[in-house]
Amino acid sequence: MTFALAQWLVTIFAAISLVHLYWALGGQWATVAAVPQVPVEGSVRLKPAFKPRGWITLLVAAALLMIALLVCLRVGWWLPQIGHWSLQWLISAIALLLFARAIGDSELVGFFKEVKGSRFARWDTWVYSPLCVVLGGGLLAVAWV
Repeated sequence: MTFALAQWLVTIFAAISLVHLYWALGGQWATVAAVPQVPVEGSVRLKPAFKPRGWITLLVAAALLMIALLVCLRVGWWLPQIGHWSLQWLISAIALLLFARAIGDSELVGFFKEVKGSRFARWDTWVYSPLCVVLGGGLLAVAWV
């Protein structure tokens, strides 16, 4: 069961990494739903909270791919299995970061965000934050089972 869960996790993290790589290389598909939006002062319009830079998006893609590789190392899929305690704790720390992302920063992201009504906010509530909870739980299971 843990091996199947690990394969699922690796596939999801790799797919999300590829989407970030696409964005880092200039792709525009789904960018409206990928960046938090904030209201423009004195207007009902929304604008992106920030403009993601290509190199930072590339770093995010690399970090997501590294998480997939850590899971592969933990269960021995494509890479030699490593059962060291430090890998368990590293994967657990990443799981805690995903749980924190799901809870949010109290303003733009997470279940308890204040800025609502944008396309990003809807996707964050129904897809991104729940996915972070599921991925975090999966990482904990892979780390400790």
